[in-house]
Amino acid sequence: MDAAGAWDKLTAEIREVSLLSGAAASLAWDQQTYMPKGSGGLRGKQMSILSRLCHERAVAPQVGEWLDTLGAADLPEQRQVAIRKLRRDYDREVKLPGSLIERQALARTAGFEKWMEAKTAKDFSIFRPALEELLAISKEKAAAIDADRHPLQVLMEKYDPGVSIPALQSTFARLQEGLTALITGVGDAPARELGGHWPLEAQKALHTDVAAALGYDFATGRIDPAEHPFTISLGHGDTRITTHYYEDDLLAGLGGTVHETGHALYEQGLPSDLFGTGLDSAASFGLHESQSRFWENAIGRSLPFFEWLQPRLDARFPGNGKQAVDLYRAANRIQPGFIRVQADEVTYNLHVIVRVELELALFEGRLAVADLPDAWNEKYTKYLGITPPDDAVGVLQDVHWSSGAFAYFQSYTLGNLYAAAFLATLRQDLPDLDDRVRAGEFRPILDWLRDRVHRHGRTLDGPERVRAVVGERDYVEDLLSYLWSRHGALYGLTRPA
Repeated sequence: MDAAGAWDKLTAEIREVSLLSGAAASLAWDQQTYMPKGSGGLRGKQMSILSRLCHERAVAPQVGEWLDTLGAADLPEQRQVAIRKLRRDYDREVKLPGSLIERQALARTAGFEKWMEAKTAKDFSIFRPALEELLAISKEKAAAIDADRHPLQVLMEKYDPGVSIPALQSTFARLQEGLTALITGVGDAPARELGGHWPLEAQKALHTDVAAALGYDFATGRIDPAEHPFTISLGHGDTRITTHYYEDDLLAGLGGTVHETGHALYEQGLPSDLFGTGLDSAASFGLHESQSRFWENAIGRSLPFFEWLQPRLDARFPGNGKQAVDLYRAANRIQPGFIRVQADEVTYNLHVIVRVELELALFEGRLAVADLPDAWNEKYTKYLGITPPDDAVGVLQDVHWSSGAFAYFQSYTLGNLYAAAFLATLRQDLPDLDDRVRAGEFRPILDWLRDRVHRHGRTLDGPERVRAVVGERDYVEDLLSYLWSRHGALYGLTRPA
């Protein structure tokens, strides 16, 4: 078969596998939103079959043959990039037996059900056996792919290729030092709570208003409630947001929706014309998180944003009595808490450091699953000065481990680092950024991101794409400078020399 024929066969196969994966994604979305509680067993079987079928087709011998043919051919540059990426995927996935993929799908479904049960009961022991199984499967996967390297490094390359554990640890050390200085400076300053009662139906309407204003296309998307907010793409033309509403905490829910909108805008901006090439997806999870954290924090916690939001808030909640500055101060309070997704910008990365350190200990055999709750609480006491009162707000608060998503958490901090570098660069290109946000002119910001990030898909890995946008920068310094400039001013602090 010549190169042209191999390309046609390969891209046709990728499209069909992508469509099958989209069907599986719709089941995953349903499981976390509207699936009846007693349907977990059936859903597990459905997901395991679809996962096995997708895997078997993705690693079929003919796929390898087409890649061999194309790898030796003289191709246009974009196709060469596609083949390199697809070859990397294939070489990784072909080492995983279908039986392991099927086991993992079953374990994920069971794990989510047990996690929900354990969180409701505030009892980690209910979730422990499921987590032990998910950890064992993840270790098997890492060993099957490359038994000679650190298992967490192997797994991390699925989420953030080009990021090493030593580099991550060095980054974390610098961040922790810089963040601790700011947290210490704030000390026991009173938190600026927003307070109030915010009816859920009005919140839902406000969230829709905000997501639409930022550019989320409701013709190909929707917002639904979920225990843990997430964004999921079922394929080009169907990207869905979930969020969580709190009657006594307007900003917690709204911040989650703005965060997920950032993810969705990235998905809706990916190059659908590259469907079938493998280049039409996100470059990395860290880059994905940069989009959500950029909108949630750089834009969504800014004073100009709340100045734009206030009249819309008044329309949905007449007589609420809150001014833009009240919203701004409450959204940017520094107060160590137990819940990562509700954390302020300054303490947020400490939550991530806790999780990554625990994962390293689990995969290196220094920590048993049974000892996770105590280890979790010890690290929260050490890093944040607070001790979780129960497992629900402690070791059980995140959904990730219930689906076997180990080596994922670093993506959040990478996202914060990348977002800070994007903001610094964007301000150079749009010096009137604050005025545009204040006026609700979000489209130029989205266009900037679409042009530099979204439309390129994964033609470059995440770290390479960021460098292509911002050049050579010190991302840690960008993030610390941004945090000190905003929060230092709010708390009357000057950054130490």
